[in-house]
Amino acid sequence: MTSAPADPYLRELALLRRVKDRMDREYAQPLDVESLARDVHMSAGHFSRRFKLAYGESPYSYLMTRRIERAMALLRKGDLSVTEVCFAVGCSSLGTFSTRFSELVGMPPSVYKQEAEHSTAGIPACVEKQITRPVRNREAPAGEPLLA
Repeated sequence: MTSAPADPYLRELALLRRVKDRMDREYAQPLDVESLARDVHMSAGHFSRRFKLAYGESPYSYLMTRRIERAMALLRKGDLSVTEVCFAVGCSSLGTFSTRFSELVGMPPSVYKQEAEHSTAGIPACVEKQITRPVRNREAPAGEPLLA
């Protein structure tokens, strides 16, 4: 068993990594900044500032990106509606989901679903995952097709 780092900065990074890993695993659960911060014994404000400093985006933005990544995969499969995908990835508002999806992917989820059904046929899963990953830390470029 490894002990916690003696350096307070490294200890804080380890805590932030633990929360980030939790968001990666439990993206579909109802997670909020206050409860995530409480789990690592920080105030919500301090946690948000330190997370953004460490990872380049707020905890909420990071979680939404994870949810959108998973939503993209579910929409490519094509067996769920946009509404079903929205709730399956942990979003509680179809409007917020659609807005964030459009910001990151460059098109609404319904359009993505239609275009994605045939655009990745025959591509290995490992390559598909890489080329369909949403843009992070900035909005998708307007007018640039994200699916070939």
